[in-house]
Amino acid sequence: MAANGLRKEDGGIDGPTNPMVTPLLTDLYQFTMAYAYWKAGKHNERAVFDLYFRRNPFGGEYTVFAGLEECIKLIANFRFTEDEIAFVQASLPPSCEIGFFDYLRGVDCSDMEIHAISEGYVVFPKIPLMRIEGPVAVVQLLETPLVNLINFASLVATNAARHRFVAGKSKLLLEFGLRRAQGPDGGISASKYCFMGGFDATSNVAAGKLFGIPLRGTHSHAFVSSFMSPDEIIEKSLKSSDGSNVCEDFVSLVQGWLSKLKWLPLLGGIFGETNQSELAAFISYALAFPKNFLALVDTYDVMRSGIPNFCAVALALNDLGYKALGVRLDSGDLAYLSCETRKFFQTTEKEFGLPDFGKTSITASNDLNEETLDALNKQGHEIDAFGIGTHLVTCYAQPALGVVFKLVEINDQPRIKLSEDVSKVSIPCKKRSYRLYGKEGYPLVDIMTGENEPPPKVGVRILCRHPFNESKRAYVVPQRVEELMKCYWPGRSGKEREELTAISVIREGCIRQLELMRPDHMRRLNPTPYKVSVSAKLYDFIHFLWLNEAPVGELQ
Repeated sequence: MAANGLRKEDGGIDGPTNPMVTPLLTDLYQFTMAYAYWKAGKHNERAVFDLYFRRNPFGGEYTVFAGLEECIKLIANFRFTEDEIAFVQASLPPSCEIGFFDYLRGVDCSDMEIHAISEGYVVFPKIPLMRIEGPVAVVQLLETPLVNLINFASLVATNAARHRFVAGKSKLLLEFGLRRAQGPDGGISASKYCFMGGFDATSNVAAGKLFGIPLRGTHSHAFVSSFMSPDEIIEKSLKSSDGSNVCEDFVSLVQGWLSKLKWLPLLGGIFGETNQSELAAFISYALAFPKNFLALVDTYDVMRSGIPNFCAVALALNDLGYKALGVRLDSGDLAYLSCETRKFFQTTEKEFGLPDFGKTSITASNDLNEETLDALNKQGHEIDAFGIGTHLVTCYAQPALGVVFKLVEINDQPRIKLSEDVSKVSIPCKKRSYRLYGKEGYPLVDIMTGENEPPPKVGVRILCRHPFNESKRAYVVPQRVEELMKCYWPGRSGKEREELTAISVIREGCIRQLELMRPDHMRRLNPTPYKVSVSAKLYDFIHFLWLNEAPVGELQ
């Protein structure tokens, strides 16, 4: 049994990554409802619930679906321990019959069926992300943890995808948010789902170990300011990259290059005496990591000290066959400083005949978000990589996605949830969902049908209707039809189970999905809403059930 009380069973699926994800990670009312179902003899009635959301986040028109793997891990290992049952018993009123707790001892998900859209897919409001089918009491016990596992995961993956869209395909995106995340789980989850949403690497070592995400990171301002001068560097020797010779005094080699840079006519007046504690820090870091030298250059003054000191160390490393990786800017006018830094690199390349030195990488950090990336693009910059933290991992622009979990069928009887707010009316019955593609290869519309309706066919016209607005409708002749939901947990149904895939594969699929979308759906400002529809038959049934369930008022 795993440390979290869950068992690795059913085809060897591990338990959830977070040991806090247990059957107790739920709201109390799920247990009170489960007891009431049991007391009424309804606990084994077959129920179908849809998990979906009502509105895209961040003012956009798309969402990236994430968190499915953790849901399946929970479902595959869902069993109560004796300690957990004892705690539930102590938490419920003493009038609860002992037989209910015996029932809990036998609860698992072997009678459940889970159909879901593939993780990493671009998804839209009202379309079920997951369809959960099984004994009603068990499904209710799963509601809170499933919503919890999908909500933040999809939100932060979408946030990452939006940052990637603004930054552009060619930029390296680094997630640096661990220290500002909402606790350890917020940090681990954010690193995982930012990578899924299109980021390239993380600073989070634990996430690197857990999920195989590439790691990036060098040093802080504290490292730079901890040095006083090059005189305190005791071990000054450095072996060349091919091992053929040893430079006995790397410090002097660096100082020689710094002097040459200072007297270059094209760099005249840019800098005089650089900060020697910074120079000592850069030399020490290069001696420790000659193949991975990347320096933070804004501790004192970027152009008058940081960049000249970096270039002197980089040129000395070049003499020994090493190539410096680049610099990081963490404050100031990033657009201006990146452009001035690029000019300095290009001048150095030209003056000393160093191929590609002008292309040395420039990384920027400093509380970046979508808006600052967009502003940098408009201003013009020379930044190659962005380190993004707080706004990314905390989803500062919107704290929650608003995932809901609604009953749509019980004992083969469709159910509907009504509301004066039409956006909160649920779409009843067990459904299938399809994505219809047009001639240019872009998705045109997602359509829901009843489970037993014939699927849309390529080249055959189909009427797509807005679920609630009778005047919004359109005919579509799809050039490609994709069924969205697959069976990820068949229970005892005998259906083939869709295997969980590695996060790197999900990430690649997510990037392909985003590239498939029409650009006007993706843009930051005033994006075009993507159409979500129902078939004509399902539309008629929704409104029949709506009228049937809504009470009729009486005027006196």
